[in-house]
Amino acid sequence: MDPDLTPEQHEIRRTLRTLLAKRCDPDDVKAAVRTGPGYDPVLWRQLAKELGLPGLAIPEAYGGVGCGPGELALACEEAGRALLPSPLLATAALAAPLLLALGTEPQKHAYLPPLARGELTATLAVPGPALPLALGLTGDNADGSWAGGGRAGGIQARRVDSTWRLYGEAAQVLDAHRADLLLVPAHTGGFTRSRVQLFLVRGDAAGLRRTRHTTLDETRVQGSVQLRDVVGELLGGGVNEPLAATGRTTATTLAAEAVGAAAYVLERTVSYVKEREQFGRPIGSFQAVKHRLADRYVQVEAARSAAYYAAWDPDAGGLALAQALEALRGAAAEAIQLHGGIGFTWEHEAHLYFKRAAADELLFGPVPLLRARAAEQAGVYEQAGTR
Repeated sequence: MDPDLTPEQHEIRRTLRTLLAKRCDPDDVKAAVRTGPGYDPVLWRQLAKELGLPGLAIPEAYGGVGCGPGELALACEEAGRALLPSPLLATAALAAPLLLALGTEPQKHAYLPPLARGELTATLAVPGPALPLALGLTGDNADGSWAGGGRAGGIQARRVDSTWRLYGEAAQVLDAHRADLLLVPAHTGGFTRSRVQLFLVRGDAAGLRRTRHTTLDETRVQGSVQLRDVVGELLGGGVNEPLAATGRTTATTLAAEAVGAAAYVLERTVSYVKEREQFGRPIGSFQAVKHRLADRYVQVEAARSAAYYAAWDPDAGGLALAQALEALRGAAAEAIQLHGGIGFTWEHEAHLYFKRAAADELLFGPVPLLRARAAEQAGVYEQAGTR
C-alpha cells in the first residue's frame, strides 16, 4: 500500500524525526530508561508542547489536536525508529480512547485536556499476560476471564456509602509506577452477580502502592499496582466493546511503531555492511548478504503497508501487528548477525531493538494467536469448514 500522505502528515513525520535524531540516540535512550521515571521528562514536555503528541487523537473539544489514528500511527512510527521511552503508548493509545468512550462529560473535561497537554499521564491497569485478551487481540474478551475469576480473583470493587472502594493487585502493567491516572477494571456486584467495570484511580490515592519491575525491554517500563481500599471513580457503560475498539487502534499504533523500529535497524545494518570488509571487499557485496537483506527489506515494506492499511481500517490492526512484530524480530536478528562479533555484545544498539521485538510479542501477542484471532474474525475457519 502506497499512502498519499497529506502535507500535515509529512510535517508530523519530518519534525518528529528531526527532533528525535537530536535528542534520542541509543545513548540517550539508555540513560533515560535508567532514571526514576524511566524516560526524559524534559523531552516529553517538549513533544507535548511543540507537537501536541499525546493529544494527537484527542478531539479539539477536549483540548486535543483532533487528528485521527493515521496521524498517531505516523508519530508512533517515528517514535519506534528511536525506541523513544515515553508514556505515549499507555496514555494516548490505551487510556485516552477509553476515557473518551466511557467517561462522563465532567470526567472528560477534567482529565482529557491535561492528558493532551502532557501534564498528566495515564495507563490501563490490566495484568500483562491478560492484556492482549482484554483488548480482544488474541480472543473474545466478552466473558471477562482476563480480569480474574472467583470471589478473590482480580481486583474487586464495592460500594461504601457514596464511594467505590477497590481492593486487589495487578502485575506487569505498562507505566504502572509513574502514571498519574490508572484505569482499573474491577469486579462489582459480589460473587453471584459479578461483572467487570472500569474505574479511574488517581496516582496519589491513599492505599495505592506501586512498584517498578525489571524488564527485558527497558524502554517499555512495567510495574505492579496494589490497591488496598482505594477510592475509584466509576466510568460508565460496559467495558468489553470499548476495550476491543481500543485494542484495534492500539494494535495499529504498535504495528506502526514496530515498522519504524524495523526500518531503522535495517538501514543501520545496510550502512554497516557497506563498510565492513572481509577478504578485501565489503561484505555487502557478497550475494548471500544481499539476498538476506533484500528479504528483510521486502518483509519490512510489507509490514509497513499492512500498518498503513490498518490506520485506515482498524479491524486489520491485529494482523498488521503480527506482521510488524515478525519484521522487527527478523530485522533485529539480522543486524546482530551481520554486525559480527560486535553485534553479539549486549551493549550494541541492535539488542535494544531485538529486546523490543521479543518483549512486545510477550506483552501483546504471541504472533500465532494474533494471526489465529484475525482469521477467526475474518471467518476463515468457517469457510474452511464448509469445504
